[in-house]
Amino acid sequence: MKRFHVHMHVDDLAKSIAFYSRLFAAEPARVETDYAKWMLEDPRVNFAISTRGDKPGVDHLGFQVDEADELAELKARAQGADMALLDEGATTCCYARSDKHWITDPQGVAWEHFHTLGNIPVFNEAAAQQPQATQAACCPTGAPSAPAPGQAACCGPTANNPNKCC
Repeated sequence: MKRFHVHMHVDDLAKSIAFYSRLFAAEPARVETDYAKWMLEDPRVNFAISTRGDKPGVDHLGFQVDEADELAELKARAQGADMALLDEGATTCCYARSDKHWITDPQGVAWEHFHTLGNIPVFNEAAAQQPQATQAACCPTGAPSAPAPGQAACCGPTANNPNKCC
């Protein structure tokens, strides 16, 4: 079964956790010093917030799946959308080990499709040695960047923001 995923950047994690906990009538399923995630059943959504990134707002949207065949189906759909696809395969991000790929819609909104395989103790194993200020949410390359319309998410910097991902 698929679950809708939303990741938002926030300025004040504690204040945002309090707000969303009241809004959803549920406490987060996971809380870290820079991250919180709710796994809601009604509606079925994986809603995550983090202090990573440079400005508050929606970081990316996506679909989380329970099975590898569902991820393959989403990948085929993404390829059929004629958008550049960045296939990360097995990776780590957002305190989890996953298989994932990214596409970017015509407006430049990053979409993540992923199958979570397990939890990890750090936000991103590859970036664990970098200072947090240089890490952005789920940047697959380890080098923060922003997507261009029609390009896969996190594939290269933009002139306006050379150090931002997604």
